[in-house]
Amino acid sequence: MAIKNRSFPSDGCTVMSLEQFKQWLKMYDSDRDGRISKAELSRAIRTAGGWFSRHKCNEAVGSADVNRNGFIDEDEIEELVEFARKRLRVRVVAF
Repeated sequence: MAIKNRSFPSDGCTVMSLEQFKQWLKMYDSDRDGRISKAELSRAIRTAGGWFSRHKCNEAVGSADVNRNGFIDEDEIEELVEFARKRLRVRVVAF
């Protein structure tokens, strides 16, 4: 399932709304526990065409996992968005 409203501006960033970003992540929540594990995030990055997905997901979880439980929980999505904006060339905007 693709995100239909994604666009690719001249700076090469992927643009999506926060809700689209959340829906995109949910596609990779394979155990449906509402959290994103390192393995799930790595698969999401790799599927989106990202390189060094294991390294990037370790960085992302380390950056966004405020409670240090090893997962990206619903309340940590904003931290993951900030990481994606800086390191993964994803721009999450309000539509």
